Amino acid sequence: MGYSFGMFGLVFFLLLPFFLIGIYVKPLNRNVLLLNHIWTRLFFFFSFMSIKVEWERPIDKKKQYVFCSNHKSLIDIPTFGFIPVPFVFVGKMSIGKVPFFGYVYKKLHITVDRKSIRSKGDAFKKSIDAIKEKKSLAIFPEGGIINSKNPHLNPFKDGAFRTAIETQVPIVPVTMPFNWKVFPDDGSFYLRNIPNKIIFHTPIETTGMTLKDTDALKNKTFSIIENEIKKYFPY
Repeated sequence: MGYSFGMFGLVFFLLLPFFLIGIYVKPLNRNVLLLNHIWTRLFFFFSFMSIKVEWERPIDKKKQYVFCSNHKSLIDIPTFGFIPVPFVFVGKMSIGKVPFFGYVYKKLHITVDRKSIRSKGDAFKKSIDAIKEKKSLAIFPEGGIINSKNPHLNPFKDGAFRTAIETQVPIVPVTMPFNWKVFPDDGSFYLRNIPNKIIFHTPIETTGMTLKDTDALKNKTFSIIENEIKKYFPY
């Protein structure tokens, strides 16, 4: 585990100058976000961890999407880096407190305090602005790691689906079925090198939807991810 996290930190510091360019040179901000993809591939390669990336249908790299995944492990964040287009995370504010990494994270991505109505409102506005800036979004609609002892999904929150409908961009359901076993959020900090995969499901179009369709879109996304998880861990 120590080696893998050392590699995570090393790759981060090697890419740090380029991340800083994206922070302080705004015209390059969107392009610098592609470093997420490079960072992830280098991290998995140098950690000797294999992962299979499956796409049910190729995405249009010229379009924007809202990627929504289950969330059971801290390794979910680097795994999301297999998204091959510029994207920003919408994640909890506490990540911004991590030394060095937290500074870059809160400057390039969107942080939210889910206990604050004002913070959630600001995050919603920033998410819409990011789409307008030709960036995709990566969101864990469960709102955080609620229970990492099993793969069961927790109820989804509305934010990701309201954003997708407001901007009329597709939702891409994403399933990470094994990360909760690779690196469970149980305080052990033990990384297990087992066969792993990430599945990008067929995009769900939102064209013509209104906010009245939020629950239907949320439930459809939930069902797609849950059904995929049940293929490996029936419950």
